[in-house]
Amino acid sequence: MTPPTLTSPPPQKRRRRRGVLGAVLAAALGLTVVSVTTAASAADTPVSQGKTATASSVENGFTAAAAVDGDAGTRWSSAFADPQWLQVDLGSTQSISKVVLNWEAAYASAFTIQTSPNGTTWTAITPVTTGQAGVQTLNVTGSGRYVRMNGTTRATPYGYSLWEFQVFAGGGTNPTTPTPTGPALPTSDTPDLGANVKIYDPSTPAATIQAAVDQAFNAQLRSPTAQFGTQRNVFLFKPGTYGRIWANVGFYTSLAGLGLNPDDVTINGAVNVDSGWNYGDESNATQNFWRSMENLSIVPEGGTNRWAVSQAAPMRRVHIKGNLTLAPSNQDNGQGYSSGGYLADSVVDGTVSSGSQQQWYTRDSRIGRWEGGVWNMVYSGVQGAPANAFPNPPHTTLATTPVTREKPYLYVDSAGLYRVFVPAVRRNSTGASWPNTAGSSIPMREFYVAKPGDSAARINSALAQGLNLFFTPGTYSLDQTIRVTRPNTVVTGIGFPTLIPNNGVEALSIADVDGVKVSGLTFDAGTTNSPTLLSVGQAGVHTDHAANPTSLQDVFFRIGSSVQGKATTTLAVHSDDTLVDHIWAWRADHGGAPTGWAVNTGDTGVLVNGDDVLATGLFVEHYQKYEVIWNGNRGKTIFFQNEKPYDVPNQAAWIGPRGNGYAAYKVADTVTDHELWGGGSYAFFNANPSVRVDRAFEVPNRSGVRLHSVLTVSLGDVGTIANVVNDTGGSVPNPAGNTTPRNVVSYP
Repeated sequence: MTPPTLTSPPPQKRRRRRGVLGAVLAAALGLTVVSVTTAASAADTPVSQGKTATASSVENGFTAAAAVDGDAGTRWSSAFADPQWLQVDLGSTQSISKVVLNWEAAYASAFTIQTSPNGTTWTAITPVTTGQAGVQTLNVTGSGRYVRMNGTTRATPYGYSLWEFQVFAGGGTNPTTPTPTGPALPTSDTPDLGANVKIYDPSTPAATIQAAVDQAFNAQLRSPTAQFGTQRNVFLFKPGTYGRIWANVGFYTSLAGLGLNPDDVTINGAVNVDSGWNYGDESNATQNFWRSMENLSIVPEGGTNRWAVSQAAPMRRVHIKGNLTLAPSNQDNGQGYSSGGYLADSVVDGTVSSGSQQQWYTRDSRIGRWEGGVWNMVYSGVQGAPANAFPNPPHTTLATTPVTREKPYLYVDSAGLYRVFVPAVRRNSTGASWPNTAGSSIPMREFYVAKPGDSAARINSALAQGLNLFFTPGTYSLDQTIRVTRPNTVVTGIGFPTLIPNNGVEALSIADVDGVKVSGLTFDAGTTNSPTLLSVGQAGVHTDHAANPTSLQDVFFRIGSSVQGKATTTLAVHSDDTLVDHIWAWRADHGGAPTGWAVNTGDTGVLVNGDDVLATGLFVEHYQKYEVIWNGNRGKTIFFQNEKPYDVPNQAAWIGPRGNGYAAYKVADTVTDHELWGGGSYAFFNANPSVRVDRAFEVPNRSGVRLHSVLTVSLGDVGTIANVVNDTGGSVPNPAGNTTPRNVVSYP
């Protein structure tokens, strides 16, 4: 389908207010109870839900009733023609106050909402309106027994498609705002973080710590189930110096210091990631996913620490007092590859050696020097980075990063109480933010500490009471959407807490407010299709958040993993000025449950409708249509890594609006200003090597849309990418063969 292109209404300013109802201190238990009310009341039910619906046409069994059934995983779709309509019989005359349309990617570029007393004579209660992919809310005034969406112009070559058509009567309340339910929830400055989290101080014998990290790793050693298992292991270190510890780091394993600065915690030994241990893929490190190291310093044994990771394995706020290598120990035999990684807000005193690491992004750090490079090494705000030289050697270097806000982190203060430090926004930043990081410190009593087994209703109640969220390691099954509506809310987690939506709901929704910080979460699509897994803001609302943007950091998405998940779009960014910092959106090419073209379905990984959005470290792979769709203006991406879907069965199954296949990175034709630095897209059509895609990057040809240092590769010469950007760059397999890339230094 042609990607959605938005025409937005005038900017809408929203305000929220809150009042403290009460706080009860239980000193003996160290508990604080906090309760806060919001201005809005409980969500209302649309008067259209479950009523009789009809339509001008129906395509492939996507009936009109599916748009009023309250299930966001079912939809109505029309024939591929104009005009088309969908109407609902409310059963009696109602005073209509609001209509909410949840569009699929095939939306109306022109439509009106109409009412009728008899289903024959119609009155428009909206002007001609432009639709938009995702949820669109229209406040209206009118009355009638029948209400219909009358579409006159399609935005795509396909029909009109609505997940839900909701009609509200009377003075309906905001359905996105939770309200307090039940008793106030307890909080604490010394919280219980659960059995999956082990906390040490320097008095703990090194042998005790070693035994614990060995036990966690050895349980995964060549395990056929660990990659998509439920195990979660977090090792936290209070300030001080620790004796010799050699920590091998496996799936869903995190090590972090609890000091205010990285040098407050020193580990002698190694925090090590290598190849040779992963079941079915022992020869390389290309599946070394889902692990992390943060906020500590290492004195590496032998002078060099090894961190041979691929996607979703961040290293943040770390001081390596020696050298760092990013490649596995067997790289020299031609098999030991690692592929994709992220380093930020860190210091490496010695040399960083990338070795066989195929692509890597380093942001706002200081290094002694960098050695090596394969296809796509990108740096922004890195002191000591190599000079910009793409493609030979393949270094893309920016002196600064336009806007950053480092990830919030947990620490222990001098009184032994737990707090979360929230770094401030930096502009045109370079180098690590510490030791004097600007920001604010939030006591843990202002967080609800969520644990596996908590319901979405309980989590929403905590948010409605004015609390932030801190997710502990584990899996969370959600039967309703977690809704964040308060400005400056912090939603963070440790140990890869995994949110799985049920029955096609969206897992997490962020309102169009200032300064929400979301970090350290993993989203698994459920078995019933979700339109989105995470949305930021409201489609069509363009509020200026430049002074205090919402930020997403170390947020990972999976369609197909431990379950046969489905989601149309995993991440939708509607809010202006949003910071997207280290995202891996992955439609799985393998999993604990079987995967396949018709099994774990997903159209798009990242949809950006907001203006002035910045992505730093964007990893998006294997989606079935456009993998990134960028509709907002003045967007910027620094580092983009992509693999096309492996499992395209044949060319006929993969025809896009502009020829063979879908580009990995699509900038909408209406965009006038966009910039990308350091992008790579790779083909491996192993299900059918004859499959081709006409281009990896598809952008409008205008001077304000600029790409720098982009490339394509056919991995093992399996499948064809005909051009790098639009009709420029030439095809891969490159005639030279052997996965030789095609490079475009700048476009246009």
